[in-house]
Amino acid sequence: MNLLFKNKDAIHPQPLVPSLCYIKNIVKNPNIIIGDYTYYDDINSGGEDFEKHVTHFYPHLGDRLIIGKFCSIAKGVEFVMNGANHPMDGISAFPFGIFIDGKPAIPKNIVKNKGDTVIGNDVWIGQNVTFMPGVKVGDGSIIGTNAVVAKDIPPYSIAVGNPARVVKRRFDDEIIKKLLALKWWDMPAETIEKNYELLQDKNIEKFIAKFTK
Repeated sequence: MNLLFKNKDAIHPQPLVPSLCYIKNIVKNPNIIIGDYTYYDDINSGGEDFEKHVTHFYPHLGDRLIIGKFCSIAKGVEFVMNGANHPMDGISAFPFGIFIDGKPAIPKNIVKNKGDTVIGNDVWIGQNVTFMPGVKVGDGSIIGTNAVVAKDIPPYSIAVGNPARVVKRRFDDEIIKKLLALKWWDMPAETIEKNYELLQDKNIEKFIAKFTK
């Protein structure tokens, strides 16, 4: 079996690139859910400090960070969770409750909880990208360096900028529909290994045709 799949449970699966870390194997917070083979790449920390990049994450708020399989995450990424939100409907945005009542975060009834932050499968995240609370990024998307993702990104989109905007869909709607139905990331590891070249072939239809009944 190929090194990629042989070392599924390793922290650093590729000895030649020690900055790569399979983060599913190092996260301890039960509200951070990571899919198989998703890696964080940071030459300074070896990727093992991933949880430090998930900020304002207060347990009593109940939100989760969910990242799918086969995602590629460059260094400097930040996931800002719901605890970062401040009240905006009243006169002041100051979080008085934290200091007066000794609460760990602003009460739910004052600040809207935007829900879980969800990153799909096979998402490529560029360096220093920031995700705001509750955003959803679809399968197969690419997020450009330094983007600030404040709104949902559809599947197989390329998004850049601050705030991030979709500049291109990677494939046409029909192809995207077929890819989302195939869910290649859920195929057995051996099947993926044998067909990885097709997954990177410019002729997208080759892979679709092979696995569509």
